[in-house]
Amino acid sequence: MHNTKQTIEIADIFQQYGQEFLEQHPLRSIQRKALYDITHCRTSRLGGHEQACDHCATIRYAYNSCRNRHCPKCQYIKQVQWVDKLKAKLPPLRYFHLVFTIPAQLHPLFYFNQASAYHLLFKAAGQALKQAAANPRFLGAQTGAVAVLHTWGQTLNYHPHIHMIVPAGGLSEDGMEWIPSDKKFFLPVKALGKMFRGILCRMLEKAAEAKQIKLPDNLSGFEQMKPLLYRKPWNVYAKKPLAGPGRVIEYLGKYTHRVAISNHRLVACDKAKVTFRCKDAQTGKFTRKVTLEANEFIRRFMQHVLPSGFYKIRYFGLMALGHVREKIDLCLELLQEEGYFPLYEGLPAIDTFRMITGQDPLCFPVCKKGKMRCIPAARQKTDPG
Repeated sequence: MHNTKQTIEIADIFQQYGQEFLEQHPLRSIQRKALYDITHCRTSRLGGHEQACDHCATIRYAYNSCRNRHCPKCQYIKQVQWVDKLKAKLPPLRYFHLVFTIPAQLHPLFYFNQASAYHLLFKAAGQALKQAAANPRFLGAQTGAVAVLHTWGQTLNYHPHIHMIVPAGGLSEDGMEWIPSDKKFFLPVKALGKMFRGILCRMLEKAAEAKQIKLPDNLSGFEQMKPLLYRKPWNVYAKKPLAGPGRVIEYLGKYTHRVAISNHRLVACDKAKVTFRCKDAQTGKFTRKVTLEANEFIRRFMQHVLPSGFYKIRYFGLMALGHVREKIDLCLELLQEEGYFPLYEGLPAIDTFRMITGQDPLCFPVCKKGKMRCIPAARQKTDPG
């Protein structure tokens, strides 16, 4: 028995074709765990408990969530709570959305060395931002950022990149004033892209020389790859600035806890093929449809399961967790603004759900009068699932 709402879910695809995929493709343990968790999320396989309505005495079964960070059904409350908490750390300013991407030539190296390569990607993007912002020709200030790693493109292809939210300005070197950036312009992205390319290439070269990362079999050394990497400009681009931390963090929240593909994008799963919606490049709407073999769909999804314990959200400069309170208090004082007080901090997930939806998840939807209460384990019947 399953507790589901979507007509088609990723769990259904994994349930139907996952075993065949496992027989044909070797997976890391963390990938196998993600496949198992998503397949059995909110089913009897993960256990659960009986609930009884205290008005009409109707009994129903509530199954446990897998809580895997790659599961599309287990991220919403986490996202809302994270967004609320981060609002309290950001000054009320305009913000820019920067995206740091790498060329396709680096994709094999990154996939072979995910934890190390992703760490260097974050580090290089943070250093490039810091150096560019500190340059007196550009901004001449200390800035900060919240950065999120994504590894996928619209069709689930492998495409590592960093989304970064940056305030429109920064602290002067002596910390005595706030230096605002232009309302529509933060930093020259071409210069930022060159800095990012140079920093990341140096980091990768040093890591390869120290045997901290493994090069693809067709390369004897990183110097073979460098000419290809410097042949074209790297794509760092800035989206339109967003006004105020409320809008910008809610916008970023869409990226932080997003998985490679959500259930609502699935259209059909039939005859070992999966069809899903993609964003049309011209309209920006999810009107384009892509069809893949089920095995290929699962293979692409598994590419985006992150290494165990890897943090896909990082904080830099003014936003760095080590001194964020001190720096942000200083920014608020210089801007003569008040900070945001978090609404959901410390609340259980069920209370957060009530506040954001206005609905009580314990209210029994049939009689609409009683509340569902857990039945003690000693009185529970056999699970019919």
